[in-house]
Amino acid sequence: MNVLEAIVLGLVQGLTEFLPVSSSAHLRIVGELIGSGDPGAAFTAITQIGTETAVLLYFRRDIARICVHWWRAVRGDLGSDWRSRVGAPVDGTPDRDAQMAWFIALGSVPIVVLGLLFQDAIEQPFRNLWLIVLTLTVFAVVLDWADRRPTPDRPLTALTPKHALYFGLAQAMALVPGVSRSGGTITAGRLMGYSREAAARYSFLLAIPAVLGSGLFQLVSSAGSFGEPGTPALGVTVLATLIAFVVGYVVIIGFLKIVSTFSYRPFVVYRIGLALVVALLLISGVLDPLAGA
Repeated sequence: MNVLEAIVLGLVQGLTEFLPVSSSAHLRIVGELIGSGDPGAAFTAITQIGTETAVLLYFRRDIARICVHWWRAVRGDLGSDWRSRVGAPVDGTPDRDAQMAWFIALGSVPIVVLGLLFQDAIEQPFRNLWLIVLTLTVFAVVLDWADRRPTPDRPLTALTPKHALYFGLAQAMALVPGVSRSGGTITAGRLMGYSREAAARYSFLLAIPAVLGSGLFQLVSSAGSFGEPGTPALGVTVLATLIAFVVGYVVIIGFLKIVSTFSYRPFVVYRIGLALVVALLLISGVLDPLAGA
């Protein structure tokens, strides 16, 4: 991978990470189209550190407030019983910020467990382009159906432990490229009756521990293999990550404004259109479904 290819892939990562279109699928497809080949699961996870850093910056006040309230509840400010320590005192007003920290932790369990169990599949067979064509199409239809159903438009303050776990299971499906982490969690949120903005905001917050953890894990485990045949060098990986951070921050601002006003239909149409284009490129031999596997 050269510098120009790293710039392109960094732009792709930043543009697609927060949209319900699957950034990992785009990196897999674009990487091969521009001649750098499949950048791999490790490169994808590491560049996501850039986009998640953008989330930390954008939501810094929310994150700081959640952490402070969580710590106050844990140390017993709301009471010494276990319910109070998780932010839900029996005889008091629930501390939604303290609860949010526990909900994010609970929702992160599925992707951690499944990510470790299926690590080999994530790095190879799950990156088959025919599988990506299927997931892009199927989850586009599911997202469209979920978004068009009449819902009570619950706010994020209505989140429950059960719903937090459902959000987490939906996020874990994004281990398969083409599903989309944000697309999966937003779809789950709409199916459970949450507003578009609430589902999107929780999708951002829920991704922080899982995506940062995955990226740091891949960074450490790949430390000795950067630049080896078939793997990007450290310099271009860092460059792509920095570009993903800058572009991702801008996309967060625009995306939250869009979802508070419009439906997800444009993303649905885009996913299906992309799936058709990739299928045609596979049939014509332009793309190799198993390149790099």
